[in-house]
Amino acid sequence: MFKLMSECGADFGVYLAQMPSEKRMMEMKEVFTRYNSDVIAACAFGVNVDSMRNPENEFYVYGKEATTISGIMFLKLYVLRSLPWLARILGLKIARDQVINFFRDLVATTIKIRGEKGIVRPDMLQLMMESRSKEGERNLTLEDMVSQAFGFFFGGFDSTSTLMCFAAHEIAINPDIQETLQDEIDKVLEETNGQATYDAINNMEYLDAVVNETLRMYPVLPVMDRLCLNDFELPPTLPGMKPFTLKKGQGVWIPAYGLQHDPKYFEESEKFDPKRFLGERKTNSLNCGAYLPFGSGPRMCLGNRFALLETKVVFFHLLARCDLKPCEQTRAPLKLTKGFNMKAEGGFWLNVSPRTNIHHTIEKR
Repeated sequence: MFKLMSECGADFGVYLAQMPSEKRMMEMKEVFTRYNSDVIAACAFGVNVDSMRNPENEFYVYGKEATTISGIMFLKLYVLRSLPWLARILGLKIARDQVINFFRDLVATTIKIRGEKGIVRPDMLQLMMESRSKEGERNLTLEDMVSQAFGFFFGGFDSTSTLMCFAAHEIAINPDIQETLQDEIDKVLEETNGQATYDAINNMEYLDAVVNETLRMYPVLPVMDRLCLNDFELPPTLPGMKPFTLKKGQGVWIPAYGLQHDPKYFEESEKFDPKRFLGERKTNSLNCGAYLPFGSGPRMCLGNRFALLETKVVFFHLLARCDLKPCEQTRAPLKLTKGFNMKAEGGFWLNVSPRTNIHHTIEKR
C-alpha cells in the first residue's frame, strides 16, 4: 500500500506547490481531508478519486457526511456501540441508506471488474479478495468486505486529517523545526535519488519525533473508554483520602489529553518539543505509561500504523516542495473547541508556498 500512498502524497505536494499566489492561504482541515480521502480511496477501496482537482466527487462528499460527528451522530454512535438491542429496535444505522449503498456498490463493482479482467492492486480490497480463495478460511461475504472497508474509512477519515492539521500548524509557527525537517527530507531525497522508500521514510527520526509530539499535545481521541475486566483498587489520589475500587463490568473513561499534558510525566508539557521523542528521551516518553494517543494493550487502535505512515508520507512530500507559514488568520496559540473531537476554533489557516530551494532530484517533476 505504501506505493499507492506515496503516489497520493507526491501528487498532493505538486498540486499545492503549483497553486497560484492568490490561493496560497488555505484552511488546512479541508485540504488534508481531501488528501486523506484520496489515500483511503486508493488503499482501501482500490479507486482513484483525485479530491483536490475533483472536489465534488461522491467518495469525498459521502465520506465527509458519514464521518461528521454532530451531537445527534454522537448519540447514535453511543447507542449502536453500547445498546445494540435498542439500535435494532429503532432501526439505527451509521449513515443514510444512500451513503451505505454507494460504498456497497463501489466495492461490488470493483470486485466484479477485477475478477473479470484479472486486475491486481496492492490494496486492502485485494487482500480480502485473496483471503476468500484460501482453503480452510471462512469466506468473506460482500457485506463483510463492505463493512471492513467502511470501518477503515470511518476510523481514519477525520481523525488522521486532524492529526495532519495540528502537525502542520506547529511546523508553520516553529520555523526552526520546519528547517530541521526539510534538511532531513532533502538528505533522504539525496540518498534515494528522489525515490523515497518505505524504509527510508519510516527511519526518519526527526519526522517521527514531530509526529509523536503532535500526538502528545493533540491526541486525536482526548478521552477513551474501556471496560473493567476485574475488580481493581486504585490508591488514594491525595493524602487522607480513601482508595477507590473499580468493579468488574464498570466503564472507565481515560483522559489521554490530561495525562499527556501533565508536567509530572512530560516536562514543559505545554511546549511543542519534538526532542522529547529523540534518543533516550524517546524511550522515557513512550514508556512512561501516560502516552496514549492510540490507546494501549489489546484494544489499541488497529489503524495506528497506517495513520502514522500516512502522516509521515504527506509531510515528506509536502515539505519537500513547499514551505508552511502563518498567515493573517493563523491563531497562535490555538484555541480548542469544546467537544468530543479535537478541533481548533476558526480552523487551521496557513500559507502554503513553493520552496525556493527544492532538492534537485524532484525539481523537474
